Amino acid sequence: MPPKPRTYDPAKVRTALARQAEALRGAVRSLCGDPDASTLLARPTRLGEWTVRELVAHLALQIGWLPRHLGEPLAGRAALSLSQWASGVAAVAPLLDSATREHAGEVFAGSPGEVAAAFDGEVDALLAVLAGPEVLEAGRRFEIRLGSMLLADFLVTRLVETVVHADDLADALGLADFPHERQALAAVTRLLADAFADQVPGGAVELRIPPFAVVQAVPGPRHTRGTPPNVVETDPLSWIRLATGRTDWATEVEDAAVSASGERSDLSGYLPVLG
Repeated sequence: MPPKPRTYDPAKVRTALARQAEALRGAVRSLCGDPDASTLLARPTRLGEWTVRELVAHLALQIGWLPRHLGEPLAGRAALSLSQWASGVAAVAPLLDSATREHAGEVFAGSPGEVAAAFDGEVDALLAVLAGPEVLEAGRRFEIRLGSMLLADFLVTRLVETVVHADDLADALGLADFPHERQALAAVTRLLADAFADQVPGGAVELRIPPFAVVQAVPGPRHTRGTPPNVVETDPLSWIRLATGRTDWATEVEDAAVSASGERSDLSGYLPVLG
């Protein structure tokens, strides 16, 4: 019998998302207040052809998605779980790329000061929704292209967007690790670990991501007691980068960011989790 899907405390998720969005607001304000802000906004990122300006526009688009669409009527799309969202999000990547480029060209095409102001507006809109009664309604649903999600689950996907892309922003600007909100980092680590276990079901490998997650995955003999024969251990950010394709297995193992023991512990053929 598969394990019961993990649940997330809605109040903790709302708080984590609000704090992560505020941290991103601070980062964008700092970026746009730099004397070389125009040059920094034109820097390349690890996301294909996107520049920092387009990355900021994408973050704003994802932060503002809920406020823009919360009032839309439901169309009756099929139910979508968090693991299904993780597995399916790659399918809409071309649409997200197109929307990001459009947003960057229309709303985020101005001066650094205008970029910061536009980002502020997106964050303010999200914070207003998070403080309102809609997100407290048990069982309320919210529809996206991939299907119909519980609104509480959709907020967890916004944590994925804000944590993953905050790390992209820090990388593009050559900064130390972004100061992620701890509960946000924890939720994203757990979601991606659970999605990995769903995509590669089994009990041959124990994936440990202290202090937030432990899952069993990969087909093969399941251990029942003692030390598992196949163990992979890494830290939350390294796992998130692996699970989202920001880095590769061989690099992380060589850099000792991942320890892997056992003949089935090479996970390179199963990554990334998100496209």
